[in-house]
Amino acid sequence: MKKLATGLTLALSGAAAFTAFSGAATPAKAAIEYPWCVQYGSGMGGGDARNCGFVSYEQCMMTARGAGGWCVQNLFYLDQVAKQQQHPRKRSRAE
Repeated sequence: MKKLATGLTLALSGAAAFTAFSGAATPAKAAIEYPWCVQYGSGMGGGDARNCGFVSYEQCMMTARGAGGWCVQNLFYLDQVAKQQQHPRKRSRAE
């Protein structure tokens, strides 16, 4: 009887763990793209890093000056804007 209780306990705790972890999984969300990026590093590969979280060139340069980087336009943002302009949302007329 003790083996049955142990097996049942393991099964129930496994089911509880599965339920807890399966509810915690959420789908990945798309990154928010901004028009300006600070580029750090040599620009020739290696240890380069990029932060594309700036809404204006001035905001980007304030960060770049203090951190030894430079600003470049975010090509992903430009592509996103072009796609939005190609496919405007259709509006329905409420009557």
